[in-house]
Amino acid sequence: FEATSIEKPNRPIYLDLQATTPTDPRVLDAMMPYLTQQYGNPHSRTHAYGWEAEKAVEQARANIADLIGADPKEIIFTSGATESNNISIKGVARFYKSNKKHIITTQIEHKCVLDSCRVLAEEGFDVTYLPVKPSGLIDLNLLAETIRPDTSLVSIMTVNNEIGVTQPVKEIGQICRSKKVFFHTDAAQAIGKIPVDVNEMNIDLMSISGHKIYGPKGVGVLYVRRKPRVRVEALQSGGGQERGLRSGTVPTPLVVGLGEACRIAKEEMEYDAKRVKKLSQRLVDGIMEKVQHVVRNGDPSASYPGCVNLSFAYIEGESLLMALKDIALSSGSACTSASLEPSYVLRALGADDDMAHSSIRFGIGRFTTEEEVDFVVNKVIQHVDKLREMSPLWEMVQEGVDLKSIQWSQH
Repeated sequence: FEATSIEKPNRPIYLDLQATTPTDPRVLDAMMPYLTQQYGNPHSRTHAYGWEAEKAVEQARANIADLIGADPKEIIFTSGATESNNISIKGVARFYKSNKKHIITTQIEHKCVLDSCRVLAEEGFDVTYLPVKPSGLIDLNLLAETIRPDTSLVSIMTVNNEIGVTQPVKEIGQICRSKKVFFHTDAAQAIGKIPVDVNEMNIDLMSISGHKIYGPKGVGVLYVRRKPRVRVEALQSGGGQERGLRSGTVPTPLVVGLGEACRIAKEEMEYDAKRVKKLSQRLVDGIMEKVQHVVRNGDPSASYPGCVNLSFAYIEGESLLMALKDIALSSGSACTSASLEPSYVLRALGADDDMAHSSIRFGIGRFTTEEEVDFVVNKVIQHVDKLREMSPLWEMVQEGVDLKSIQWSQH
């Protein structure tokens, strides 16, 4: 019997780290025992199988709390950041609805935050969607002015998933605390990448996702502050696990994986951050040196360097993605990548539709190499040139025609 080797096709270089991250091998190692011999239900209180699973879950809870400066009792396990966002926004709004009817968020939040707010609007709540400046940052004065006596919650993400812009979370938290309004932040793209401390930043609720920090998919965390206490109406009824906020058997292997991912992230955050910054600079400089008319979306100084969003004027982002088939990239959020609408995040920044349509998001992470970055830079230069040569608009620009002045005929 001869083992036949299957030819592994050459897979594209992975630069879509905002969509998901690969599971760190150390995370898989930590999970394995709980997928095999130690398969107990962590809520079974009468035997060793349950006790060992519960112990592992509590160790993970401590590791996660340690990463964000929280108390382990404030960590609630969920299926991911989407669920954590839903529980935070709907849960707080509904719990305090008798005297508070107003919620504040921004125009560039993740879809699950915007959709949760839309559901609340249909239930009779009043939602304010704050605009952002062209840099992608919110205006703190506008936020302070928008808070009303009947505002229960402000929900603003820490790091944006499309453009990497990092909001001034600490200042937002101070404003909310001073006005006695709860502050929720979707920190899925921030945790493990930049330092986050819930006390220093006055965060009352925070959403975390396992698969954005080299952990498993299908698990997340909701941080819920205990002092001052945040009350939340549960969305899911059942056996009362996770302080009654999220019933359902806690998935031990996934939780152990997330705990290990957080432990590693805390240990290696500084090292990872330096590496990612260096690779990010190499990517941006490499492309900008050789290609004209490239715009970096979002404030470069207030952004997480591992998320680089570039617009290449006079070409379609989709056609560039197709040309770069040996690189896994996207033109925006994975959740909305099937629609041909220009990104609502870039539109909120005031980008023209044509520039919003020509944007590509590059994600750089823990396992990205210099060779990969150089390969990507060369491919981008090559294909942008090729696509522009085929574009009549590019030809007109080269001849000095101002495209804004053209009256296109309306059919």
